[in-house]
Amino acid sequence: MTLSEPASSRWAAMEGLPFPLGPTRIEEQDAYNFALYSKHAHSVTLLLYTENDVINPVFEYRFDYLKNKTGRVWHCRILFESMQGASYYAYRVEGPAPNGRFEWHTFDGDKILLDPYAKSVFFPPAFDRLAATRPGSNAGKAPLGVLAGDSEHFDWQGDHRPRHEADTVIYELHVGGFTGNPNAGVRDEARGTFAGLIEKIPYLKDLGITVVELMPVFQYDPGDGNYWGYMPLNFFSPHHGYLSDHTIQAQHNEVRDMIKALHQADIEVVLDVVYNHTGEGDHNGPVYSYKGIDNSTYYLMADRPDAPYENFSGTGNTLNTANRYVRKMIMDSARHWAHEMHVDGLRFDLASLFTRKADGSVNTNEVPLLSDMASDPDLAQLRLIAEPWDAAGVYQLGRAFPGIMACQWNGKYRDDLRRFVKGDTGMVPALMRRLYGSDDLFPDDQMNAYHAHQSVNYIASHDGFTLYDLVAYNQKRNGPNGHDNTDGADENHSWNCGWEGDEGVPPAVMKLRKQQIRNFCCLLLLSNGTPMFRAGDEFMQTQGGNNNPYNQDNETGWIDWDRLDANPDMFRFFRLMIAFRKAHPSLARSRFWREDVRWYGVGADTDLAHDSRALAFALHGASQQDIDIYVMINTYWEELTFQIQEGTATDWQRVIDTSLESPFDFLETGDESPLQSLHYQVSPRSVVVLTRDKDRGLA
Repeated sequence: MTLSEPASSRWAAMEGLPFPLGPTRIEEQDAYNFALYSKHAHSVTLLLYTENDVINPVFEYRFDYLKNKTGRVWHCRILFESMQGASYYAYRVEGPAPNGRFEWHTFDGDKILLDPYAKSVFFPPAFDRLAATRPGSNAGKAPLGVLAGDSEHFDWQGDHRPRHEADTVIYELHVGGFTGNPNAGVRDEARGTFAGLIEKIPYLKDLGITVVELMPVFQYDPGDGNYWGYMPLNFFSPHHGYLSDHTIQAQHNEVRDMIKALHQADIEVVLDVVYNHTGEGDHNGPVYSYKGIDNSTYYLMADRPDAPYENFSGTGNTLNTANRYVRKMIMDSARHWAHEMHVDGLRFDLASLFTRKADGSVNTNEVPLLSDMASDPDLAQLRLIAEPWDAAGVYQLGRAFPGIMACQWNGKYRDDLRRFVKGDTGMVPALMRRLYGSDDLFPDDQMNAYHAHQSVNYIASHDGFTLYDLVAYNQKRNGPNGHDNTDGADENHSWNCGWEGDEGVPPAVMKLRKQQIRNFCCLLLLSNGTPMFRAGDEFMQTQGGNNNPYNQDNETGWIDWDRLDANPDMFRFFRLMIAFRKAHPSLARSRFWREDVRWYGVGADTDLAHDSRALAFALHGASQQDIDIYVMINTYWEELTFQIQEGTATDWQRVIDTSLESPFDFLETGDESPLQSLHYQVSPRSVVVLTRDKDRGLA
């Protein structure tokens, strides 16, 4: 960052300023300002390194609290000429020993510490995670901040930030895995990178999605083994492993190139952000940054000397977002990505952790972090999505989550749709709720006034089976992850269609699997709410039954683009189903369907019996200047005859029948099949969709 300040600011020139945090280039004074928050430190030393020697600092500055400290922030001003050509920087921080739960310090004067506000991170050739976990110095083996981390100019001219409403379709992908496979069809040097994603934009446009939700792209610890990126090291810098150009100055601009290109394709960019924990783990984990700078400020601590870190995240530690300085860091990070990088939204991993107070209890009335964002003009217009639970049993889906303005991943939608399509009993009432927009979870009464689009509906995400594996495996196969198949969810509500796995699958089983995938896709994109699906599900991506491949940076975790060539019929169905949804705003509304929907069964009455597996509904589109849609759903294993309850046979035409093979499963515009009768034989485990022109009116 570069900052201008009055030439007469002598105090700032002598002592530095406590804001902004991090390194700031002061051109008028040929100097850098450094500012670091540490409430409990006794001593702070700035270390500067050249590219030729990352072990021995070329310059050290020991802060004098009488001159270089304001409140909780240590700061100084260093002239360029004193820096002797330094490219990297770090800190050494010393302080008191642990003193009870709320002052459980882990200062270690031997450790080289990364600035939480570093804009880019450099890993020296000898980088070693273990050196940060054991006693003694990790000089030459520690990650360092880059002084010129985000100094290159970027031309945003012509950038338009799209904002989708009824046509929103979210596509969750992993930047590395999306093009990491040699068969991805991108340049070799672009495989697994932001640049590789740019090369796939024509594919995304053809598919028809309008929002990409990128799994974590913040810099994470390359020595941790978490390929997914959910162990962040720094909240301001992009992960170096996703860069095709490893020039330090180009790191942010390669991300900007990707975002600008996606915007030009009218695609929003949402980042999956992990603001609830860091990659430093528990007391056995490395001391890279936060632990050594001010442990008891950054983390929630327990009253357990043998296990001092609260582990509500399931990763070893939990960030103390009840602390205003921790929230400030997160807010500054969010502003950086929104303002400087032009991202359009944030998806908050384990967002219920933001409701944890300093003592670990849950604040059921407010999410301070999201309240801060809602009141910030730079952030209030972002698409904010919460994962409304944590790893310690707190589950706050719907109105239970106090961040009332955010959208939420609807885990109840996922489970209910899986169970219904699988054929479980007693699921018709739940299916009606989920199709309608989950008003039981997101009520639109006068007090709450939720919108239907706040429910992010999904069948599969990175957490769990792919959509294909959901219909191919009854049991997870997570052995390669190294935990004796104990990791990952045991209850997946999956059904293998009569044959476990992918070897020697009988043709009839594969036909049924495809039919079930079409059922899932069809119901997802017919539901009120915001649909999301994971990359590759549109052509039956498989992980071989692994439902938690967080550490599989290989063929298991990479998208297999050969499956697109092998399953063009499935891609076609997804593409047309997305287009159908976008063409019919009656489906995706800001509000619930209310009087525009009529519910039926195989006949006039909805069958809510425990053993019912059939449902029909008519969605009238006149209020949305749309046509009428009639849907018949049968998850029973035998054919059922539905009597269409509205209009005459000649009013209706069939568009979709998931029991048929391509291209008859989805009839394109102009090829729809007029009905000959108001009785329709709905095949076992299938969905049928009819349409009626709006000028024919209601029955």
